[in-house]
Amino acid sequence: MKPGERVLIVDDEPGIRSSLSEILTDEGYFAEAVDSGEACLEILQRKAFQCVLLDIWLPGIDGLQTLERIEQIDATQRPVVVVISGHGKIETAVRATKLGAFDFLEKPLSLEKVVLTVKNALANRRLSRQNKELRSESVGYSIIGESVPMKALRGQLELMAPTSGRVLIFGESGVGKELVAHALHARSLRASEPFVEVNCAAIPEELIESELFGHVKGSFTGAMEDKTGKFQQADRGTLFLDEVGDMSLNTQAKVLRALESQRFEPVGSGRRVEVDVRVIAATNKNLEEEISSGNFREDLFYRLNVIPFFVPPLRSRAEDIPQLAEYFLNHFCRAYGRKPKHLSVDAIEALMGYAWPGNVRELRNLMERIVIMHAPERVDTNDLPLPGDPRKAAPRTVAGEFQPLAEFRAASERRYVLEVLEAEGGNMTRTAEALGLERSHLYRKMKSLGISSADAKD
Repeated sequence: MKPGERVLIVDDEPGIRSSLSEILTDEGYFAEAVDSGEACLEILQRKAFQCVLLDIWLPGIDGLQTLERIEQIDATQRPVVVVISGHGKIETAVRATKLGAFDFLEKPLSLEKVVLTVKNALANRRLSRQNKELRSESVGYSIIGESVPMKALRGQLELMAPTSGRVLIFGESGVGKELVAHALHARSLRASEPFVEVNCAAIPEELIESELFGHVKGSFTGAMEDKTGKFQQADRGTLFLDEVGDMSLNTQAKVLRALESQRFEPVGSGRRVEVDVRVIAATNKNLEEEISSGNFREDLFYRLNVIPFFVPPLRSRAEDIPQLAEYFLNHFCRAYGRKPKHLSVDAIEALMGYAWPGNVRELRNLMERIVIMHAPERVDTNDLPLPGDPRKAAPRTVAGEFQPLAEFRAASERRYVLEVLEAEGGNMTRTAEALGLERSHLYRKMKSLGISSADAKD
C-alpha cells in the first residue's frame, strides 16, 4: 500500500458502507462513503480518489452508468473501479469489465477478499501509470525548456545519441546531468540494453574496484560470494559514471585500462572479462583545473571527453522556470493524489527572480513541498518557502478541507528519507545510520513509503 491512497465506497446500504469504511481504514487507507452514483460523481469532482468500490444497484443512476461517467475522467486523475453486486450475473460482470472495471465482487462480501482486491487494484493502477510515464519519458526523457541553451542541448542530443561515442557531461549539481545521460541511452541503439549507474562519490575507495569490476568469493575480507561488477552488468548497454571527478587516481588508472581495451579482471579472479559498453560520465568539477592540480588523469579526461555536453544552470535560463515548475507541480499532484494546482503570476515572477543555487533539483523539491504542505489550488507568492524568506509555508485549508494528519506524516517521512538518501549518495548503510535505523528496517520503511529501491545505489 502507498501512503495517502484514498478509497471511495458507493453503496446504498448503510451497513455495507460502515463495515467497508472500517476495514479499509484499519488497513491504512483513507476511506469515504456515499450512497448514490450522483454523490459519487459529485465528490470525484472535488477530491482525488485512487479506487472506487461501486455497487451496481443504486437509486437514481445505476452503477454501470456511474462507471461509464467515471471512465470519462482524465486518465491522470481517474480512479480504478471495483464493481460489487448482490445479483451476480456473468453478463453484468462482463459488461462492467468492458466498461473499464478492474474486478467484480459478489455480495455477501468477504472482507478479506475486498481488502485483497483493493490492494491488487491499486497496485495495478500504480504499475499502469508508471509504465505510461516511463514510455513518455523514454521519448524525450522530460528534458524541459524552450530557452536557447535547452534547444541546443536537445539538438546535440538527437545528433549524438545514436552513436557509440563516449560522452562527458559538465554542469553544476542539480542541473540534470543524470537526466541527460538517461536521454542519451533512451535514444541510442543500445536503448533495449541495460543502463547501469555508478555514483563514484558515494562508494568508498576500498570498494570501488569491486563495485566496477566485480570480485570472486574470498578475494578479500568480506567477499562472501562472487559479485558481478557494473562494467559487466552494463555489457551491450550504457555505463553512467556519475561524479567521475571524485574517483581516486588509482581507480582512474584501472578505469582507463578498461576503457582502452574493453577488458578487465574481476578482483581475485585472474581471468579477463570482455565487454561492449558505452560510457557516459558526468562531473560538477572543472576537470581541467583538477588535471592541473594533479587530481585527475589527463589521459582519462581525453578518453571520456569524446563528446562534451554542458548542461546550463537554471539561473541562466530563467524563461524555462514556469514550464519546469508547472511540470513538477502536476507530477507531484498526481503522485500524491491531489487536485491540480496552479501558480499565480506573482508567484511565477518570484520564482524567476530567485537565483536557484540548487538548480532544477531545488525547484523540484520546492514544488513537492508545496504539494505536500499547501491545500488550496492557487499558489501565491506568500506560499513560496524560498530560502532566505522569513515567511514559512504551513498546511492550509480551503473550503473546510484539511490534509489528514496520517497523510501529512507519511508524506513528510517520505520526503525526509529521500533527502537523507540523496545526501548519502544513495548508500543504504550510511542512510540507515543517519536515520538511526537498522538497514533491514530502512528497507521496510522505504517500501511502506513507496520509495523504490532504484533510489538507492547499493
